Amino acid sequence: MNHYHPENVGTAFVPDIPSLVAASTAAKLPPAQADDRRVMLLLVDPQIDFIHADGALSVPGAVADTRRTIEWIYNNIEHITAIAASLDSHIPSQIFFPTWWKNAAGAHPDPFTPITSDDVEAGRWTPVFEEGWSRYYVHELESAAKKELMIWPYHTLIGTPGHTITPALYEAIAYHAAGRQSPPTFLHKGAIPKTEHYSLLEPEVKVPDQSQGTLNTDFLHMLAGYDLVYVAGQAKSHCVLETVTSVMNYYADQPDEIAKWRVLTDCMSSVAHPAIDFEALAMATLHDYAARGLTLVTSQDAIG
Repeated sequence: MNHYHPENVGTAFVPDIPSLVAASTAAKLPPAQADDRRVMLLLVDPQIDFIHADGALSVPGAVADTRRTIEWIYNNIEHITAIAASLDSHIPSQIFFPTWWKNAAGAHPDPFTPITSDDVEAGRWTPVFEEGWSRYYVHELESAAKKELMIWPYHTLIGTPGHTITPALYEAIAYHAAGRQSPPTFLHKGAIPKTEHYSLLEPEVKVPDQSQGTLNTDFLHMLAGYDLVYVAGQAKSHCVLETVTSVMNYYADQPDEIAKWRVLTDCMSSVAHPAIDFEALAMATLHDYAARGLTLVTSQDAIG
């Protein structure tokens, strides 16, 4: 069933879609619409900038995670009804990029600089864009989301190679789509300049007058039509964790819906930060969610 070479994960190339379609058609896989148990694989931001070693925001361990994810897809292809993937999608001027802020000397912040509401009120960092909103934003982020604004390297910019799904994984998606007659779903998120959008389901601070500015209940309802939803992708500490958090919050009083979700813990890794142990924080939160009904699994566990 393997139609990929593990050494290709983490390298850029053009997927050979015609050959993959021919191979998957020849395999005579059962059509997905005949599945008695509907299983969704939800891939969070499986993009070059997060996975490849030279990506703009490369996550340590992401290449190995992706190899395991691809192996899981091929090993379980007859049981995976559908695949959906989010794509983190940015422009160069967003509230979490250096361009948005400057100090008294006119310099922009370095990546991985936290900006607090105290910093903004004291004038240590001043917004270049949307001054009123930006001041509101850092306060709202701290009070509602319990986070500080983090400045990130420029990553997954729309139209750049780093925005692309890593090719070896895209091949697996294409093989599944053709072989099981199940078109993939791609969800772009993160293009609203004045808010962060870690969760693929909602931004950190809502922008109700813009598309994708609130909770994506349509996508949640689509996922609710599956018996099991498996989650993999990058990064565990941020976009995966916040996606799962959105699910846990939305279904807080519906344990049967939470029980459908599976987190493939060996198919995701955490962002490396010079001072913050994001991995420890992520795992503590996931274990808390597991106590509330979420199921943590590995790619070696049987589907179920």
